[in-house]
Amino acid sequence: MLLNFFPSRSIAWYLGKTFLLRCLAMLAMLVLVLQMLDLLSEAGNVLAYPGNGDGELWRYVSLRMPQIISRFLPFSVLLGTLIMLATLNANSEVVAMKSGGLSAHQILAPLMLAALGVAIISYVFNERITARATATLTAWEEARFGPIPNDRGVKSNVWVRDGEDLIRAGTITGSGRQVRLQNVDIYDRHGDRLISVIAAKNGYYTGRDWRLEKVRIFDVTLGTSRDVAAITVGKGIRPDQFTLSSVDPDSLSFTELKDAIRTLNESGRPVASLEGALWHKITGPLSALLMPLLGSVAAFGIARSGKLFVRAVIGMALGFAFFVADNFALSMGNLGVYPPMLAAWAPFLLFLLVGEAVLITTEE
Repeated sequence: MLLNFFPSRSIAWYLGKTFLLRCLAMLAMLVLVLQMLDLLSEAGNVLAYPGNGDGELWRYVSLRMPQIISRFLPFSVLLGTLIMLATLNANSEVVAMKSGGLSAHQILAPLMLAALGVAIISYVFNERITARATATLTAWEEARFGPIPNDRGVKSNVWVRDGEDLIRAGTITGSGRQVRLQNVDIYDRHGDRLISVIAAKNGYYTGRDWRLEKVRIFDVTLGTSRDVAAITVGKGIRPDQFTLSSVDPDSLSFTELKDAIRTLNESGRPVASLEGALWHKITGPLSALLMPLLGSVAAFGIARSGKLFVRAVIGMALGFAFFVADNFALSMGNLGVYPPMLAAWAPFLLFLLVGEAVLITTEE
């Protein structure tokens, strides 16, 4: 019987259903409260754009809510676990199941299976909905909650270094060899001195360098300016240095981010922080799988001893310790202190072992 994690179908169904209902209730409460607070802080910015009204507020809610759900789903699983297990303990249901021959692992097995289902749904939700909503909301915020440009690939205010010179592109459209630049400024420097400032209306990639048109050159030394029809600059600048200058991992799905990392890596750009974010797209949803294990201390022990509250607090502390460790590891990965794989997976594996060790030591 100890090798059978689901000896009773009725008990497994009861525990799994109760667990999911508690988690759903906690998620609804968190999303409702946090969405209201966020809307109160951002409503003024949304309505500041002329013509925006109730429709734009509801649009903001529809774009912001997936982010809140994605971020706080693991918290809701933790709170749902603690409330459910503490209730079962207080009603002596855990004692009844253990007296019937169920081990601690068999009691938690239906919860772990349900949490795995939550993790899978969370991953799909992030890939199909959250990433797209984040990209749209980011573009809308950059437009100050006005009309979003039809070309979602538009980037603005990108700086690229060409030796000692600095190049700023006001607007970038297209990708690959079809990249187009608008409102280009080039700061021609020699050492610490600024020699000239070149302003061009538009430019494009010729395959070897960049051709700028409608150019005005201002000579800093002489204080004079002259107009030129076209010039070529930036022979060593690749198109991806403009289009991939800033990659937001939250706005991309796993596959899209993986492709962006490969392109950046081929061009010799640093990708350590993006690789950590890539693997965290898997470990983030999987953190829901840890919550029943970390919160299991609230299920066991005698409720009449008066230590049920203490056990619930310990379970909550373990859960929040995981979130702190996870964020810390990601930060260290972004700084290059931890390898990306270690930064993403180490907290998950560590607290999986911690939760299992606590369960075995105290209950098995």
